[in-house]
Amino acid sequence: MTASEAPLLVEHREELIYLLTEAAEIEHGLMCCYLYAAFSLKSEASEGLAEEELAAVLRWRRTLLDVAREEMVHLALVNNLLTAVGGSPHLARPNFPVAPGYHPAGVTVSLAPFDVATIDHFVFLERPEGVELADGQGFGSARVYERTFRRGRIVASAQDYATVGHLYRGVSEGLVELARVHGEAGLFVGDPRLQVGVDLFSLPGVSKVVDLASALAAIETIVTQGEGSPADTETSHFRRFTTVQSELAALLQKNPSFVPARPVARNPVMRRPVATADRVWVEAEPAATLLDLANGAYLFMARALDVLFSRPELSLEARAVVSDASVTAMYALVPLAEHLTTLPANPALPGVNAGLTFTMQRSVAAPPEPHAAFRTLRENAAVLALGYQAHARGLSPRLDAAIEGLSALADRFADGPRTVAPPAPPSRAGSRVALPKVAPPPRGPTPSIEEARGKSLLLRFEAKRCIHARHCVLSAPKVFLANTPGEWIFPDEAHVETLVTVAHDCPSGAITYERLDDGPAETAPEVNVLRIRENGPLAVHAELALEGQRPMFRATLCRCGASKNKPFCDGSHAAIEFAATGEPKTDAVDPLLRRNGPLTVVPRKDGPLAVQGNLEICAGTGRTVRRTTQCVLCRCGGSKTKPFCDGTHRTNGFSADGT
Repeated sequence: MTASEAPLLVEHREELIYLLTEAAEIEHGLMCCYLYAAFSLKSEASEGLAEEELAAVLRWRRTLLDVAREEMVHLALVNNLLTAVGGSPHLARPNFPVAPGYHPAGVTVSLAPFDVATIDHFVFLERPEGVELADGQGFGSARVYERTFRRGRIVASAQDYATVGHLYRGVSEGLVELARVHGEAGLFVGDPRLQVGVDLFSLPGVSKVVDLASALAAIETIVTQGEGSPADTETSHFRRFTTVQSELAALLQKNPSFVPARPVARNPVMRRPVATADRVWVEAEPAATLLDLANGAYLFMARALDVLFSRPELSLEARAVVSDASVTAMYALVPLAEHLTTLPANPALPGVNAGLTFTMQRSVAAPPEPHAAFRTLRENAAVLALGYQAHARGLSPRLDAAIEGLSALADRFADGPRTVAPPAPPSRAGSRVALPKVAPPPRGPTPSIEEARGKSLLLRFEAKRCIHARHCVLSAPKVFLANTPGEWIFPDEAHVETLVTVAHDCPSGAITYERLDDGPAETAPEVNVLRIRENGPLAVHAELALEGQRPMFRATLCRCGASKNKPFCDGSHAAIEFAATGEPKTDAVDPLLRRNGPLTVVPRKDGPLAVQGNLEICAGTGRTVRRTTQCVLCRCGGSKTKPFCDGTHRTNGFSADGT
């Protein structure tokens, strides 16, 4: 350990919150820097690229976008850490370029197009602790300075660290020490409902923080994805950037005139700068107007994320609306940010193109009252949609598609948060958003449900729910005479308990019953289970509150994306030869505090199934895959992490309403 890697001081909660707040700003800032470099890259051979060069540039763009996506994961994890230890979510950051002294001298955060110096800078920023490297040319601080913090101080302040990994090591050591001083329950005092997990962010690595173990695991995820670890070196940001660095050097050796990026401004700004030496004012039209629109989408995304992290009383349904809105804004932002890099920035600077500035407001906090927060998001979405329609329509097919998404945003916020959970006292574990109320089932048959009355039992059959598992015709062949004209269900041809068992074995819930002999009705299971069918649907057995449906205990939910009876399976997986394993790898299997209780399933419009409640997810053989209280399940058929969503529905054209 060198002198510059001395331990950071974390003597009290305020200093821990200070360090985590700076970590949030660094993760946020790096995400923007990586996106800016990705947007600057050329995209077509007509821009002066040979075939090999174009393939490399497109590959580097994917790398930068993937790394930026993981920085978003890191930002979510740091905010989970902040709220868990009693801090507030932090989504603001200083505008670019960040002034010297705000971060350590070795952490320069500024916007620059992709070139040799920029990729060298990215490698430098993501280097592991103890690795000595030179920063990219032109990125080092103009002067050397140290940020010192004395032991025994009450007011939290900045400290020096050589690497981002060094910062997180200090945070980890501070967490351990404060947990020893206060106890875990005394340290992790934040409301668990503020935590954001895979139920809202379908990004691998997002996890909730409720105790010391989960806090240290979150930091391990951040550090391992960034600088890497001996067991996983190839996928770290550091190794991926060094690979890009080597590939760029090889192509430049072949062709010294190779220029992978457009002539994009370094540190563009949208307002007239006071200091002009290292900034480019984007003044030319149409770039200035389009930059305003892109920054509006960026601001909307930040405000939506603030609502997710700071409004614990929102229901799962309302939180899903906000989460989807933040994603919609990001998808509207990307094609416009790329288009900006093709436009002149300033008439006084010929040959310099514009770029997205990621300009921040002085506050991105939304109103504290949920209905007011929804109202402001609705107004912001409406203004944004009108601006895009007026100035961005027709620029590209991707932008036209983004405009349609923005136009629908305001409508989704129009009614406000439909259900708001009552306030709950902070708790370290076990607190969940209230389940939405479900209307009682209507009495009597409906046109889609057949009834067959016997002496002791009334059987009901819903054909649209049937997946032909054939438990009925095989276990009670005299009762269920399939493919018979007219009446085909004869309840008196078998003992009532046999038929009760047949109904319970029907995975789809197509068969239900009503006892006429004063026998017990079907009850919720003692363990909520979801079984993954090989090349088929998800079979759920639980006290199921499925939005838009009658209460039920059994259902098979489509995961191939092709059912005409969504969210239920209708057998289409067989017709399209859907292939998906029923034996995914084992994930988190820690015991649940409770194994039954209501299970809420909310189908998101054109997206996955958001599940909340105690649930054990099992492979086809019965092996436990995951025990969870919240998850997001793929229903488009395209996820690479089935049965869990990985966001593929946003790019494969999946369409489904929210019921």
